[in-house]
Order: sequence, then structure tokens, then C-alpha cells
Amino acid sequence: MKHILSFLVLLLFLTGCSEMEFASHLGKKAFPTTKSQGTFKVGTPYKIEGQRYYPKETYDLVETGIASWYGAQFHNKKTANGETFDKNELTAAHRTLQMPSLVRVTNLENGRSLIVRVNDRGPYRRGRIMDVSEKAAELLGFKNNGTAKVKLEVLTQESLQIAQAAKSGQDTSGYEVALNRGGGRFERPAASVQVASATSPSSPAAYQDLAGQPASVTSEVLLMPAVPGEGMSQTIPGHTRNGAFYPDAVVTEMPVTRTDIFVQAGSFTVKDNAYHLSAQLQKLAHNSSVYPAMVNGTQFYRVRLGPAASVEEADELLARVIAGGNASAMIVVE
Repeated sequence: MKHILSFLVLLLFLTGCSEMEFASHLGKKAFPTTKSQGTFKVGTPYKIEGQRYYPKETYDLVETGIASWYGAQFHNKKTANGETFDKNELTAAHRTLQMPSLVRVTNLENGRSLIVRVNDRGPYRRGRIMDVSEKAAELLGFKNNGTAKVKLEVLTQESLQIAQAAKSGQDTSGYEVALNRGGGRFERPAASVQVASATSPSSPAAYQDLAGQPASVTSEVLLMPAVPGEGMSQTIPGHTRNGAFYPDAVVTEMPVTRTDIFVQAGSFTVKDNAYHLSAQLQKLAHNSSVYPAMVNGTQFYRVRLGPAASVEEADELLARVIAGGNASAMIVVE
């Protein structure tokens, strides 16, 4: 029985971005026939290394931090939503996002950016905000380094549609292929809509404090599921290997701006509490400071140590801060 795939077409990305087509391939089997399609899943709260996480449907999340990747060790094993993990597909693991969801991941160190489909839970190491597949890490340019400073942006309208498709029992694999290609030629016309990203009033305060207010970006999206036919491989550039079609990779290149790595020990609305913690942390590091930040009309005071010279240094500092009793400490990139 054939799986019917639903594809979205994203026509307009952020202004000023340019697309670069690399020689490597997405590694996405566009028309899977033997793998589990997975289900829609949010899950219940859970704890990792003393930190509790609360999965929730969130369609406007923006995060910056450190990403890592996973591959052969988990290849062909089940993901958290029941799919079969393929290290060559553009998928990712996130601790709290609904599965599936569509997220733009930008490597802040080289500007490479692409869209992945979240279908798994993780990372299970503190100081990381996402694990991407091996292929995604390769295309983003950090496979050899193992980690990279990244920005995550949930694609609001696209994630709402893929969630609805999954809830109705559809196979959602392949959405990220269409989005990264900027679309292909489909047999049926589709109506376009204007989608404006905005912070939801129901967004958890922790998310809003960490990420700040997402930029309001208007994009034109074709809201039309397409049924792939026998000739679909003729409409999207790529190649066939062992009976599976692999589209060519399109990676968007963003402008690169300087970012620094900090360890955030806490965030407070009471100023005195922030300065009290900062003074305590001076025993661990002499570069503890308080950074005021206005987020959605609320004044926060963030206690941070850094900047760290490297991810390794940030990891060591994070471990010391946590050992000192600050279980909710995290690595942030700004």
C-alpha cells in the first residue's frame, strides 16, 4: 500500500538571504515505503540530570544555543514519535517541541541554514538545545567539529499544518524536502496565504525570556498537500540510489554576525536576587555579570558567566555552576 506524502512549498524566505546549492545531497528518501511513518506526539514531563522538561505544543519558539548531532549509533532505531531514524534524513531531536514540527536551523558560525523536521526527543546532554541528524550536521557544516552555535526558529504555519496532517494519520516525512527545495512543480494549483510570526500569549515565560521576542517575519506559504506521482523525481533535481530518490541539497546562506557563548545561571524579575546570585558565582568565575532584558513587557535580570572562549570551556563552566546548586543553568548564545 502506497504512502501518500504531503508536501508544503515555501516561496519566500527572509529578505536578503541567498540560496547556495551544494554538491552533497539531502539524503532524504522522498518516498519511503518500508519505514514507520510515526505519529503526532507531545509527551509528558520528564527529567534529565536533575532538570525537568515540559513538552508542549509551541509554534513560535526561537532559541539560540549549541547543537550537536547523532548518526550511526541510532540508525534504524525508533524515534520518540515512532518513526525509524535515518541518519541521512533531515530530522532532529528537541526536548520539548511537539513531534513532528518544522524548524529552521541556522549555523551562526558560517551562516548555513536549512529546515529540519523534529521527530525525536533529546539532546540528553546538558548544554545542548538540539541534536540534528548526521546529514543535517554535514550540510550545516559542523559534522567534523561535532557542535556549533545555532539559532532555531519554529516555522509557525508549516508546523501547524504538519501537526494537523500527523493528527489525521498522514505520513509527514518529506515536508522538509519540499521546504528546503523551495518547492517543485505540482500538478494542482494552490492558494497562497500571508503568515505573520508573532509571540503567542500562551508561550511559557521561560521560552520568552530565553529567546526574547521573535522577529515578525511575513512569508508566503502554499498550503496545499501534493500527491507525488511516478514522475515526481523528474520535477525535483536529484538522483536515485537503490530504488530511493535523493533530492539535491539546497542550503540557504545567512549573513554571519558575531555571537558569544555564555552560561546563564538564572533569570529573575527581582533585581536584588540576580545580583545576590552573581556575587555568589564570583567564587566560581570572576566574569559573572547581570544583564537586564525586557521581554514581552516584563523586566528580567539574567545572571551570566562568560563569554566562554569555546564550547568546551562553556561545558566545563556549566558543570561547575550546576555542581554549585544551580540545576537550571544553561548555555546560551548571543
